[in-house]
Amino acid sequence: MVRAADRAQGPARVSVWLEGKAPRRGTTRSGGQPSGLDRDRITEVTVRLLDAEGLARFSMRRLAAELNVTAMSVYWYVDTKDDLLELALDAVFGQLALPDPESGEDWRDQLRSVATGYRALLVRHPWVSPLSGSFLNIGPHSMAFSLCVQQVIRNTGLPPHGQMGALSAVFQFVYGFGTIEGHFIQRCASAGMSQDDYFRQAMSTISEQPQFAAHVESAADLMEARGGDTVEEMRERDFNFALDTLIAGIETMVQRGS
Repeated sequence: MVRAADRAQGPARVSVWLEGKAPRRGTTRSGGQPSGLDRDRITEVTVRLLDAEGLARFSMRRLAAELNVTAMSVYWYVDTKDDLLELALDAVFGQLALPDPESGEDWRDQLRSVATGYRALLVRHPWVSPLSGSFLNIGPHSMAFSLCVQQVIRNTGLPPHGQMGALSAVFQFVYGFGTIEGHFIQRCASAGMSQDDYFRQAMSTISEQPQFAAHVESAADLMEARGGDTVEEMRERDFNFALDTLIAGIETMVQRGS
């Protein structure tokens, strides 16, 4: 266990996954630690709190209260709050159902599957987006996701020098799309409104502003062509069309390379 002073003054560590320490297990209360508690349990509750209350409100004290233990008891199992957030980040990547790149299934179907799963993960856990840029993401579940994606991209037939560019094009798009989608859903929930009601109110308010009238009018045809009776339907069509466009781009680059 790292002392509070060390946590505050010590240099930032690279990753919890590079500590080389075995996770501590629970002991009896007579041993000074809470029985029935371990790192997996703490990580599970952390994920639940982050989902319910968001990253900004999360604290070790709030977690300890949820676990009905003292904050120092939590620090017996994880040295820092950042370590715990990194553990939580990897844990949710374990929720992804990854295809088998060696199965012979068409790479297009596998790419759609893993991209759709990643988008759903970002929407279901909005706190994942900011944390993904804060840590190395080298836990077992994150690495499994990364290696699966890399193999699917290899299966496209792209030359090696283009594979990372294609991977970035697809998954940076999904990251941005899923992040914005998750934030919009949170904003609607905070306002106590459905996504459709929030969208209609926002568009109505914008259209009433003289400085935006020309923009709203010019976008009317695009909105009509976009289709969909609900925000979710419009968003689904946008995502699928964008992903199909990226896949078509990969196919074109493969043909050029051959």
